[in-house]
Amino acid sequence: MVHMTDPDEPLVLRGRLTTFARRCGKRTCWCATGEDKHVSPALVFYEDGRTRTVTLRAGEVEQVEAAVARYDAAAEQLAAAAERGLAAFRARREANR
Repeated sequence: MVHMTDPDEPLVLRGRLTTFARRCGKRTCWCATGEDKHVSPALVFYEDGRTRTVTLRAGEVEQVEAAVARYDAAAEQLAAAAERGLAAFRARREANR
């Protein structure tokens, strides 16, 4: 995992966790003959205008899940602060009319 400049700082990641289900392509594999497919967790995010995907190892899922939750909480707080800022700005404009 890539850490920010301070390795003690908790990881924050933008994106969504998803699960990929796909066939591996080997003709003799169990996934080639049935409905079942290989399943793997992944982080999906946008970067430079493109959708990017990082397939996760089993030990990374909880860490990434927590990092995405931290990002979502921070984004929610920022959106709430922006709404309060807009309300305050509108109130000031109305008071100056």
